[in-house]
Amino acid sequence: MRGLVAHRARSAVLSVLGLVAAFVLMTVAPARAGENVFVEVTPNPAQAGTRVSIRANCDNANNRQAEVNSDAFGRVMLRPDNGFLTGAVTIPSNKPAGDYPVDLRCSNGNTASTTLTVLNMASPSKGPATGGGGTAGSGRGTGSLLLVGGLVAVAVVAGVGARRRTGSRF
Repeated sequence: MRGLVAHRARSAVLSVLGLVAAFVLMTVAPARAGENVFVEVTPNPAQAGTRVSIRANCDNANNRQAEVNSDAFGRVMLRPDNGFLTGAVTIPSNKPAGDYPVDLRCSNGNTASTTLTVLNMASPSKGPATGGGGTAGSGRGTGSLLLVGGLVAVAVVAGVGARRRTGSRF
């Protein structure tokens, strides 16, 4: 009997250790090369004709230049700056609106990409569709009629109220 209890205790301890080991192995992600490689463009979306900033991380190669290419603005060389790679470029003012890939190529061979959305509001836009403009000045005096009608209604209500206070009956 004593051997059976010891065997069950040993099995329980090994089961708990196995569960703990499985939990640790599942929650710890292995470190992979290139995990910290990215490129970002701000502002995004950006209006055609505006200057955008580019910031990138090439993992262990942030002390060397990297190249960014995009149909939105062409080729840009990024330079080391406080632990990142940075640069700036102006989107041509005649660039059609759309989504453009921005591709990073690091000196160590790592790559990353993002998408830049270019807006082009070269032609003036129409105003918002907010309704018929019933009180807008259209030359027919609709606004004046509404104002006079409102004043008449206030005067009638005031007159009825004054009669009731004096005790008059209809």
